[in-house]
Amino acid sequence: MIARGQKINDRYQIIRLIGEGGMANVYLAHDTILDRDVAVKILRGDLAGDEKFVKKFQREAISASSLNHPNIVELYDVGEDNGEYFIVMEYVEGKTLKSLIKKRGALTLPEVVDIMLQLTSAIAHAHDSYIIHRDIKPQNVLILDNGMVKITDFGIATALNNHELTETNSIMGSVHYLPPEQANGNGATVKSDIYSLGILMFELLTGRVPFKGDNAVEIAIKQMKTPIPSVRKYNEDIPQSVENVILRACAKNPKNRYDSAREMHDDLKTVLSKDREDEEKWVYAYPENELEETKKLSREELNKGLLDELENEEESRSKRKKDKKEKKLNTGLMIAGSIFATLVIVFIAIFFLIPKITGGKEVKVPDVSKMTVEKAKEKLEDVGLEVTSKDIKQANDKIKKGRVIKTNPEEGRSVKKGTKIQLYVSTGTNKVEIEDYTGMNYYEVEAMLKASDITVERETREYAESDTSVKAGTIVDQSVKAGEELEKGDHITLYVPEFYAEYPDFIGENYTISQVEAWASKHGVTVEKNYRETDDVEPNMILSQSRPAGTKVNTSVPLTVTVSKKPEVVETPTPSLTPDKEEETPSSPESTAPIE
Repeated sequence: MIARGQKINDRYQIIRLIGEGGMANVYLAHDTILDRDVAVKILRGDLAGDEKFVKKFQREAISASSLNHPNIVELYDVGEDNGEYFIVMEYVEGKTLKSLIKKRGALTLPEVVDIMLQLTSAIAHAHDSYIIHRDIKPQNVLILDNGMVKITDFGIATALNNHELTETNSIMGSVHYLPPEQANGNGATVKSDIYSLGILMFELLTGRVPFKGDNAVEIAIKQMKTPIPSVRKYNEDIPQSVENVILRACAKNPKNRYDSAREMHDDLKTVLSKDREDEEKWVYAYPENELEETKKLSREELNKGLLDELENEEESRSKRKKDKKEKKLNTGLMIAGSIFATLVIVFIAIFFLIPKITGGKEVKVPDVSKMTVEKAKEKLEDVGLEVTSKDIKQANDKIKKGRVIKTNPEEGRSVKKGTKIQLYVSTGTNKVEIEDYTGMNYYEVEAMLKASDITVERETREYAESDTSVKAGTIVDQSVKAGEELEKGDHITLYVPEFYAEYPDFIGENYTISQVEAWASKHGVTVEKNYRETDDVEPNMILSQSRPAGTKVNTSVPLTVTVSKKPEVVETPTPSLTPDKEEETPSSPESTAPIE
C-alpha cells in the first residue's frame, strides 16, 4: 500500500486511496510540476513481480494513450518507480453510474439516451483505433454533475491488429455484462462491447441487471442461452424504438447485433423522434441458436475461479439428476417418451404439413438499396415478400433522401414467402435543421444540439434589470438562422441575457436619503452627499444626482447626490441708543478765557 504523502517518480504526491481493483489500486495524487490533481493507478505489489501481469498493465497504457475523446478519461503519463508500475490519468470528480443507479433506480428516458449517446461515441472512437474495452459496466463509467460521462479502466482493453485480436483467451469482464461468446470461451470483438452497452442501457432504464443468479456460472449460462427480457415489461411507457436498440445490441448471435458502435450511436440519435413512435418490434435476421453446451475452459479463460464454480455446478447437477432418475425412473421414461413423441409431431408439422399448407417456398431477399420506397416495395412484392407499414428513417451521407438504405432481413437472405421486410429509408445527409430557439431554455437547447454533435458556444447580451421582455436563462438570439442546416461538428452561438442595474430617478420625493443609501449598498455603489441650503423645498430632499436616471451602474464610479437643508439663521445686532464712547462737549469762550 502506498503511503499518504509519498511521491511517485518524484512528482506525483499521493493524497489518498480512491479505488481498489483486482489488478491495480488507484490513488488521488497531486502533480507537483503542473499543479493539478491526477489519478495514479499503481500495479498491486503481489502482481508487480509477475511478468505477465506487468506486460498486461503496460499494454493498458499503450492502448489508452492513443485515445483522445471527451468521454474517455485522458492518460497523462506512464512509468516505473522503484519497482512500482504506474500510469497517471485525468482525475474526474464524479460518481460512478453504478452508484447513481443504486441511489435513484431507473433513470428517465432523455437521461438514458444522452448517456448512451456519449458512451457509444466514446466506444466508437476506441474501436476506430482498434481497441476493445472488454469490461463495459456502470462501475467503469463516471458521471459529472453537468451530465457528462467518462468511461475509464481500459485495463483489460485489447488492441486489434489488422482487425484480429492479439489476445483471445481471456474472459475478464464482469459476468453481469459478459457477452455470450466470451462466456463460452471465445475471443472478444467490437460486437462484444456492443452487447455490454446494451446490458448497461437495460440497467439504466430498469434499475436492475437483466440476468441474475446464485453464482457467476449460473449468470454466464443465462448470458449464453436466455433471451434479453423486455424493458417494456418493467415500464410500459418505454417506446418500442428504445427496446429495439437493446434487442439489437443484446442479440445472442453477433450477426444480429449492430455492425458497429457508431451504427448504434446513429440509431440512438433518432430513437425518441416522432417518426419512430409506431415502430414495430425488431426481428432478428439470423437464428438466435442456443450456444453449444458450456465447455470446460482453462483457468486463464475464466476469471476469478469461474472454472471451479462451473465444475462444482456440473457435479451437483449430475448428482441431482442421478438421484432423481433412481427414485422416479418410470415417471422419467414416461415424460421422455411424451417429449419424444411431441418432438416427432412438431418435426413432421414443420417439415411436411406446414410447407404443404403455406407453400413453404423460400425466396432470396433482393437488393433494393438506393431504390425509391415505391420501387423497392414493388420488387419485394414481386418475389412474394411483404413490406412493413412503417419504415425506419436513418441519416445517410451516401444514399439520397427518400431512397432505401437496406432491409431487414438483409439482401441475399433466404426467407419464406410472405415474410415481412423492414425498409431503412435515408433522410439524407446527417444534418440538423436549426429552429428558432429564442425564448427557449438555454441548457435544454444546448443538450439537444450537443446530442446531434453540434458545437454550442454561449455568449451574453446586456439587458437592464427593469427589462421584462427577457428572462434569465433563456435564449435571446442565435448566430444561425432558423431553417438553416448544420452538419456534425458545426458551430452555433446562442446568446443569453446578462442583466445590469440602472440608476433610478432619485430627485424630488421619489427617494429619501436613507433609501438612496440602501439602494447604493445593494448595488455596490459609493454614495457621496453634498448639502445645499434652500427655502424652496423641504429638508433632506434630493435636489440632483451626478449619474443621470436610466444610465448603467458602474460600481467603480461614486454617486454624488445634492441634498436640501434649511438655511442657517444668522442674528443681526440691534443699534444702541447710548454711544459706545461719551462725546466731549465743546467749551464756551468764557470758560476758556484766562481769569483776570
